[in-house]
Amino acid sequence: MSNILELIIVAVIVAVVGVIAGYFARKNIAENKIGAAEERALGIIEAAERRGEERRKEILMEAKEEIHRQRSEMEKENKDRRNDLQRQERRLQQKEENLDRKIESFERKEEKLVAKEQKLNATQEKADALLAQKQVELERVSGLSREEAKAELLASLEDEVKRDAAVMVKNLEQQAKDEADNKAREIISLAIQRCAADQVAETTVSVVSLPNDEMKGRIIGREGRNIRTLETLTGIDLIIDDTPEAVIISGFDPVRREVARIALEKLISDSRIHPSRIEEMVEKAQKEVEQRIKEAGEQATFKLGVHGLHPEVVKLLGRLRYRTSYGQNVLNHSIEVASLAGTMASELGVDVALAKRAGLLHDIGKAIDHEMEGSHVELGAEIAKKFRESEPVINAIAAHHGDCEPKSVEAVLVSAADAVSAARPGARRETLESYLKRLTRLEEISESFEGVDKCYAVQAGREIRIMVKPEVIDDASAVLLARDIAKKIESEMEYPGQIKVVIIRETRAVDYAK
Repeated sequence: MSNILELIIVAVIVAVVGVIAGYFARKNIAENKIGAAEERALGIIEAAERRGEERRKEILMEAKEEIHRQRSEMEKENKDRRNDLQRQERRLQQKEENLDRKIESFERKEEKLVAKEQKLNATQEKADALLAQKQVELERVSGLSREEAKAELLASLEDEVKRDAAVMVKNLEQQAKDEADNKAREIISLAIQRCAADQVAETTVSVVSLPNDEMKGRIIGREGRNIRTLETLTGIDLIIDDTPEAVIISGFDPVRREVARIALEKLISDSRIHPSRIEEMVEKAQKEVEQRIKEAGEQATFKLGVHGLHPEVVKLLGRLRYRTSYGQNVLNHSIEVASLAGTMASELGVDVALAKRAGLLHDIGKAIDHEMEGSHVELGAEIAKKFRESEPVINAIAAHHGDCEPKSVEAVLVSAADAVSAARPGARRETLESYLKRLTRLEEISESFEGVDKCYAVQAGREIRIMVKPEVIDDASAVLLARDIAKKIESEMEYPGQIKVVIIRETRAVDYAK
């Protein structure tokens, strides 16, 4: 037991000694490591200080180099600026020198001009004095004052200018006629040949045939109630006289007259004539006439190939079937004008469709001119504007009688076609009274001009022949006189077609052998 205890004590002592020995051994090792680490740290610090010093020197060197570079650039830029300023100063100095030289030159020229002006003033004074002296001498020699001599000179110059102007006008007119007459004749004759429209003279009365004279009494009715009813409903007059088997329907409204004629024919064929039956037949006749009006307008547009018209415009065209002008049916006249204008437009190479459309609508105002105030030209232009026709069509309608200036070739063609259609022999007729008034007015206008001796209206008023006094009107003045008379006729008269003005001047030399 004691042995074991000893062994344990020995083991403990040995362990303690080992621990102490290990402790001192590790302490020595740690101290050695710490010393080595401190030495390495000092080396690193010294190396860092050396590198920092080197880097500081490098940065300082780079900064010095950058400052030197910037200083060089700044010096160079300043030098360039100084050079530019010097150049600008030199240019300004040169400009100032040039300006000084120019001012000196202008001053010298001004002095010369002043001197010349003084000389000219002196010369002008001398010239004025000489001119006044010469004028006094001329007035003394000629026996005329200055104003009298001036008036005489102006009068002679005026006569000479008039004569030259008349000769020029005559030459220009002759040249234009030579160039245009043949072509115009060709185009118009071709258009007339290609348009063969029938014309029937219409009046303000219609005649209805009766199967027998007994029918007159039935139309009149008891105490005239039948005839009064018919006249009231249609707005026309029935003339029942001694004419055998015929009743005359009279009225200025062609549409109402046509309604009355159809209604009366239906009543005659039906043989039942009393007020209620008359009302029924008049209503049927009105519907029939309205249908005929519509068909007439549609046929006219189809015949000419004019499409796109407003339905109301087509109806107004159909109403022209029952409208006459100087005995010429206006619808037939409009169709003829459209055909003529289209043919001439085709020959001239302009818009054929536009010419036909404007020609067909040129007298559309006559469909309502008895219902509204204004000329048929104004009403026609308003209708075209209302139904949104194109501006060339509106202008052609407004200009076909010369009320305004035509703005297109088609407008001129419509005006020419209208004149051709109206002036064609047999197309229109006039009353004897209006015919005589026109002839008288033509002669009055011609005789109102100075130098006219005698005048005669010939060719049914389509030509006026004027004989002038040869000692007052010379050959050159005759041209101007014809133009003035024609313009006055255009402005003061209304007439179909055109009127030819002919000036006749004759000088006779008479002597006697004794």
